[in-house]
Amino acid sequence: MDRTQGQTEQHEQPTGGSAPAAPTAPATPATPAAVGPARVVSLTAGGFALTVNPVDGSEIEPLRPGTEPARPAKRDAAARAARTAAARPPVLPGPAVPARPLPAREEERERLVRLLGRGRSVRLTGPSGSGRSALLDAVADRCAGLAPDGVVRLSGYGQQQPGELLHALYTTVYEAERERPGRVELLARVREIGAVVLLDDLEMGGTALDELMRATPECAYLLAATPDTRAPSDDSHIEEVFLGGLGKADCLELLEAGVGRPLTDEEIAWAGDLRFASEGLPLRFVQAAALLRQRDELNHSDEDDEEEEPGVFEERPRDAVHVPLPTLAEGAAPAELLASRVSESARAALRIACALGGELPHHAHLPALVGDTHADTAVAELLACGLLTPVGTRYRLAAGVARQLEEVGYGDTASEEARTAARHYAWWTGHASVVPERVAAEADAVLAALAGADVVAAVLLARTAAPAFAASLHWEAWERVLRSGAEAARKAGEVAEQAYFHHELGVLALCEERLDRARAELETSIGLRGALADKRGTVAGRRALALVVDRETAGAAASPPLRLEAPAPAALAPAPAVLAAGAEAVTVATPATPAGPGAAAPRVAPSSASAPASRAASEASTTRVPPVAPAVPVSAEAVTRMTPVVPVTARSETPTTLSEVFEDAFPLNPKPAPPTAPRPAAAPAPAAGRRRLVLLAGAGALTVVALGTVVSLALSSSDSAPPAQGPAVTSGPTVTAPDTTAVTSGNDPAPEPPVSAPPAETPEPGQSAAPTPGRSPARTPSRRPSSTPPNSAPPTAVSPPPTSAQPTPTVTETVTPSPSATTTQTGTTTPAGSPVTGG
Repeated sequence: MDRTQGQTEQHEQPTGGSAPAAPTAPATPATPAAVGPARVVSLTAGGFALTVNPVDGSEIEPLRPGTEPARPAKRDAAARAARTAAARPPVLPGPAVPARPLPAREEERERLVRLLGRGRSVRLTGPSGSGRSALLDAVADRCAGLAPDGVVRLSGYGQQQPGELLHALYTTVYEAERERPGRVELLARVREIGAVVLLDDLEMGGTALDELMRATPECAYLLAATPDTRAPSDDSHIEEVFLGGLGKADCLELLEAGVGRPLTDEEIAWAGDLRFASEGLPLRFVQAAALLRQRDELNHSDEDDEEEEPGVFEERPRDAVHVPLPTLAEGAAPAELLASRVSESARAALRIACALGGELPHHAHLPALVGDTHADTAVAELLACGLLTPVGTRYRLAAGVARQLEEVGYGDTASEEARTAARHYAWWTGHASVVPERVAAEADAVLAALAGADVVAAVLLARTAAPAFAASLHWEAWERVLRSGAEAARKAGEVAEQAYFHHELGVLALCEERLDRARAELETSIGLRGALADKRGTVAGRRALALVVDRETAGAAASPPLRLEAPAPAALAPAPAVLAAGAEAVTVATPATPAGPGAAAPRVAPSSASAPASRAASEASTTRVPPVAPAVPVSAEAVTRMTPVVPVTARSETPTTLSEVFEDAFPLNPKPAPPTAPRPAAAPAPAAGRRRLVLLAGAGALTVVALGTVVSLALSSSDSAPPAQGPAVTSGPTVTAPDTTAVTSGNDPAPEPPVSAPPAETPEPGQSAAPTPGRSPARTPSRRPSSTPPNSAPPTAVSPPPTSAQPTPTVTETVTPSPSATTTQTGTTTPAGSPVTGG
């Protein structure tokens, strides 16, 4: 492995020589503190300063004023070229691998270049092994000068969300070392990128792909994906180009280029059958060429043995066994046959790759994992056989190879191989000479080893790899290794390690502005460290938790929660007036909500002529609806401003019939109210619920006033009651306000008298001053001024006698005696001394 920094840089150089072999990893790897000093890295993450501390946990604090990073500059063409070369797989040691011939894809390549030159994004769809990566390499050479930021190569393998891809694009174009911008700044920076982005091994689609496209409107994408990948949405406007198999002539050309000689007639016929079975996939013919090369080597070795002359006492060899052509089944699934003809180190590397889910470690790790100092050359051998395919900066097993090898027993030792790889990576990732970028390049193999290892090795590997992933800004791998480590520590009973992983998860969530997740993880870590009496860890956790609280407070102050008022009560519309036939009874329903606290609910005043109508009106009037919401006090100015105008009839003379009375009180076509002056702009508008309550209260009060007027006029026009004995009096209607009207019924108790009694008056001769039993004394003043002298008797409340046993409401009127003849409202003249009753 990389013992020193110089050796690490040597591995990164694209040299064709063999890298120095690393010693075999110890059976029990040492901790990072024993290998070297702790690797502490300072980063800038959004608005925070992050210090990755592998010992006690990462420390996070807000950026101090004046320490904000400057605006990053874009890389020049030379820096982009070096970055692109570093993103390709490394040059392998050993003999040079022959370059794979490019299949005949001229038509597809010209179409892709033409669409990308117009700024269109294209989705290149083809099955695994169809040559998508080789076609992307050819397109990259033709599109070098199309965009101001050049061509950017990215790998979408294992990426389900666009976040990491946007960060990878940002770090490729901008010179931003040790800086991971926040989401807002990231989106602002990538919008300025104008490049041709070649995204290989795409695994996302739908809304996630739409988000990536919207974030980079100035980029043209060439997306290489398999047919089973989720398709983009209909609104993405991405062109589709399907990459199928090769024709027969192209397959033969590719096979001859791989073998390095002309094909025989037998081989041409075999190639034709193979094309039909494999649907012309180029990968199958790369593997078929490897089978023919191995067959040639075996046959040539036999011929060389035959050419040697045997000695005198040596027997002549028998007829050499000629290796036949592979069968059609072996050509369609050649992994087993190819693996049986490679070196032992290569077969050991295949077992490790099967144990790691298809991921092959870097060739510099194979000597330690296999136990052979020359095992690093096995990668080139496997690549030449078509058993490996490049993915980003690494190699993995080609499509279908892992399944074919597991069927023949290569996966039987998977648990042992994964455990060995996990212990090796735990030693390597914790070494002080290994830079975080090297660990990030090996992230997939490290995570695969972590998934297959036992809990003890998993905890150790996660503990050493997590700080390296954090320092390399590969935060998706950082989160995955932290979650795996927390689960392994819980199973192993390592409370201290579990607290560390939860602390790191909280810091990561805080950097990504996921405050709820950060609070949960940090509180869990503080609780575990409190149980262990870890003061330093508890202090670090509480500091991070205080930042979470500050962020939540700042967010609540910046965007306060929506405050909704209490739902306003539904408007209770007055029930329509019910008129009895022949004006026998009048029933008017009024709003059930009182006008104010303590005010009596308005009652119905029926006539005594119809008992059923009176009973129904009494039951309807005594039914009270509970208020929906409490009354809200309103100022007098608001009441005068919001009280509706009562329509006034233009009739010049007093109405004499019941229909005219109701026409005046409830006109069918009321005149519109005169326009009011506009409300000043400075006056705040009342709430909707309060305005509705005020309008209901005003409508109820006006209805009661109109009801009293109507009933008084109706009673004054009736002459059916017998004349009462006594001096001549004048009957006038009583107009009362809703809060002062004394209206009683047979079911309600008599109202209490007011505190201040009126002055005593002398009654007229022949009339009693005491009120009649069962009648309510009137306490409200009359609308018309009374002509009663000061020494006259007090008014007496007169009510019609009930006509049935059912108690009926009583209408109170003010009776004023007059010594002379008085003209009533109906226009008739009453002689002096004749009593006049109101009904």
